[in-house]
Amino acid sequence: MVAMLELLARNWAWVLVRGIFTIVFGALAVFWPEITLLAMVILFGAYAIVDGVTAIAMGLRRSSGRGFLIFMGALGVVAGLVALFWPGITALALLYIIAFWAIVIGVGSIVSGFGLSRDAGGRWLFILSGLAGIVLGVLLLAKPGDGAVALVVTIGFFAIIWGFITVFTSVRLRRLAKELDVG
Repeated sequence: MVAMLELLARNWAWVLVRGIFTIVFGALAVFWPEITLLAMVILFGAYAIVDGVTAIAMGLRRSSGRGFLIFMGALGVVAGLVALFWPGITALALLYIIAFWAIVIGVGSIVSGFGLSRDAGGRWLFILSGLAGIVLGVLLLAKPGDGAVALVVTIGFFAIIWGFITVFTSVRLRRLAKELDVG
């Protein structure tokens, strides 16, 4: 634990840089959500291709279980190519996955809530959170374009908050570095 703290203190400036970049990303997501969404889809596409090729290479080197790795790698490459050549469809597909996930999770929470017989307060919290999930899913399905932009803006606000926390952490690490005389 102490060694990790010393390592972080010694590298406080990198923590600061990370925080600043997180704030910049968040601001871009908030002020230019359409461009940020497109950039995220393109980055996902590039990542999926590299990850897929890596999985294929690993599969070709294995003697057992190689078929699954090669299949998953090929699936990753295809997903990456779809994201790069049809970014709008990819963003829309991701939004639909999130919408259906929210609805399914919401229904599950409601069912769990009704299953709680002893904890009335917990029961209603489960039911309310389930209803919130269903409402989110339905709203995303009803207005997918607005929903995608809203998701990016929400991610942006969280990134800004996270970035400021990271910057404040770097300041604390700098003080600790001076106290430890490590950098």
